[in-house]
Amino acid sequence: MRLQDEYFMRRALAEAVSAAARGDVPVGALVVTGERLVSTGSNRKENDPTAHAEILAMRCAAVSLETWNLGGCTLYVTVEPCPMCAGAIVLARISRLVFGCFDPRAGACGTLYDIVRDGRLNHRCAVRSGVLEGECAAMMTEYFRNRRAVRRKNAVHERS
Repeated sequence: MRLQDEYFMRRALAEAVSAAARGDVPVGALVVTGERLVSTGSNRKENDPTAHAEILAMRCAAVSLETWNLGGCTLYVTVEPCPMCAGAIVLARISRLVFGCFDPRAGACGTLYDIVRDGRLNHRCAVRSGVLEGECAAMMTEYFRNRRAVRRKNAVHERS
């Protein structure tokens, strides 16, 4: 399972690169059943606040599998899901979540909240965190470092 998790996380990282190339936050996600890749997603939230990689991958998987119930599926995502995405994971009945790096500002799968394992809800999923954590975190750090540098540069030009 460990090698399969790393393989699919590398695929999710490739999706994250696609998001960054569009100027969006570099988050990538995949839905897998067994060893079969069902769907992919990368952030497109610059134009839609709900278009997170996880949501897009789960929507596409539901269409592909012709069911809203994604029980038996694993969701791979490069960054710990936020509360919205964690709620969608529960509602979609995802069986397993594998994520790369933790999100200290909005993580809802162990960091700030643990929605996907909350016993008060009608579904819980297994979670594996830290898969290729360094690579996933580095991509996020680089993206936000570059974004801050551009903003500083633009602010200097606006003042001149």
